[in-house]
Amino acid sequence: MNSFHDSIARALELIAGADAMLLSIVGRSLAVSGTACVLACVLGLVLGAWLGVARFAGRGALITVLNTSLAIPSVVVGLVVYLLLSRSGPLGFLGWLFSFRAMVVAQVLLVLPVCTALTRRWWRTPNAPTASSCVRSARAACCAA
Repeated sequence: MNSFHDSIARALELIAGADAMLLSIVGRSLAVSGTACVLACVLGLVLGAWLGVARFAGRGALITVLNTSLAIPSVVVGLVVYLLLSRSGPLGFLGWLFSFRAMVVAQVLLVLPVCTALTRRWWRTPNAPTASSCVRSARAACCAA
């Protein structure tokens, strides 16, 4: 069994030597996280803006679900995604288990509530534009073009 010192020394060797396997793993991690963040931010900005300006029945319940989802542990999200994508799960026919897509889906589910809640919160600030001012701006931009 290696000591902690040996493990640190080996890790530094791999980093300093730009080990191909290590670079592949880091690249895959960055690609998964980057893709998931872009997707979650696009969806979160749209959903958060909608929740910030729209008034409809069930809005309070939806905001409660959103706020609750901020506290869901990542292990629970991973387990749910695993159960959904496993061979006997409802989405098992997709064959995504342990794939790039499955990792992106899991991370989107983790990041989406954060982006949505922050965007919704911003739309509630006094300096945020109102829905009617956004519609007027959109109309003006369309008419000016």
